[in-house]
Amino acid sequence: MPAAASASPLPLNPLAQRLAYAGLIPFVLGAALIWLLAGFNADAHAFAALGLSAYAAVIVSFLGGIHWGLGFRQQIPSPQPFVWGVVPSLLAWVAVVMPAYAGLVVHGVMLVVCYLVDRRCYPALGAGAWLTLRFRLSAIAGLCCFLGAAGS
Repeated sequence: MPAAASASPLPLNPLAQRLAYAGLIPFVLGAALIWLLAGFNADAHAFAALGLSAYAAVIVSFLGGIHWGLGFRQQIPSPQPFVWGVVPSLLAWVAVVMPAYAGLVVHGVMLVVCYLVDRRCYPALGAGAWLTLRFRLSAIAGLCCFLGAAGS
């Protein structure tokens, strides 16, 4: 989905990097709580699973929204970033209403798919410098979703 023409490259921002890593805290905490509360307190376990699923849905939606922002920067407009940008939100919405053991798998897969799409699109949209960070974040967040699903 590369754009026909892109704007100037977006440099890495140290504050954005730190905030992105901080955004992993709910993933790690959610997955840990699912496992720690299993068999201990059913209501708290369900709450932790729903919390992880809801947070994953927010992040997956955010990843789609980034494509809208990058799409607005195009010198020659293409519909591709806007079309792709709504797909993660729609799938995350479906996943958050599924049972956690299934919905968290969908979220984990979507985090991987979003990274793969970004790896293809970001360079043409001027955001290629962010791909290393995106890989790290997606790997950890996806793993947490898969672990959370296994513990649900």
